[in-house]
Amino acid sequence: MIPLLRSTRLPVPHGFSTRAGGVSEGDFAELNLGRKVGDLPERVAENGRRFLEATGARALACLSQIHGGRVVEISSGRSDLEPLDEGDASITQAHGVALCIGAADCLPLLFHAPDIGWVGAAHAGWRGADLRIGARTVEALADHGARPEAMRAVLGPCIRACCYEVSAELAERFEKQFGPSVVDRSHERPHLDIARASWLALRDAGLAAEAIDDLGLCTACDSERFFSHRRDRGHTGRMLAFIRAG
Repeated sequence: MIPLLRSTRLPVPHGFSTRAGGVSEGDFAELNLGRKVGDLPERVAENGRRFLEATGARALACLSQIHGGRVVEISSGRSDLEPLDEGDASITQAHGVALCIGAADCLPLLFHAPDIGWVGAAHAGWRGADLRIGARTVEALADHGARPEAMRAVLGPCIRACCYEVSAELAERFEKQFGPSVVDRSHERPHLDIARASWLALRDAGLAAEAIDDLGLCTACDSERFFSHRRDRGHTGRMLAFIRAG
C-alpha cells in the first residue's frame, strides 16, 4: 500500500500522496499520477491503480483542472485517472467515489460537511486562491444544506511563502484582497503565501479557525517527498489528494 499523508481533523477517508510507492523512474520517480507530464503511460496507469487501491474507493473522480473557479458536482467515477469534467473543485455525497485533486505546487484543499454527509475537494494555485476557490466549494456545499460553521477543511502540501517568489504586481493584488499577512517582504522580491490566503478565505466563508487544519508542508522545500513544478522547472510528476464520503 502506498503511503498517504492524512489529517486528524477529518473523520472520513482521505489522504495526500507523496512521491513514494510507484513505478515511475527518473524525474517522475516514483508515484507520478500526472497523465500529461511526459511519463510513460503504462507506468502512470500502474501508479493510478495503486492509488485507487490506497483510497479504498471503487472509483476515482479526477478533473481537468484549468485554474478557474468552477465547482463540479460528482455522482460517479472511473477506475483510472481520466478526468470526468473540467473544473477546479468538486463535491459529492456518493459513497465509494474518491474526489481527486492533482498538484505539484498548487494547494489541494479537502472538505467535510458532517451535517449533510457530503465532501469536497479543491485546487488552488495563485489564480484559484485569488478566485477563492475554497470558499466557492464551501458555498456549493452550503447550497445542499451544509452549515459552514460545521464544516472541516484540510490544506495539503503546496509551495509555501519560503519558496514562492512572485512579481510586485501579484503581491500587491493579494495584499489588497487578503491583507499583508499573505506576502513575505523579507526577501529581495516578495513571496506569496497561497495557503494563508486560502485559510483567510475559508474563515471569511464561515469556517471556524479550529476546523481548518493546515499541514504546513512545502512541496518546493522537500524534494524527497514531493514533486514541485517550480523547483523542477516544469519537468516533474504530479501528486493527488483525495477524499470520499464513505
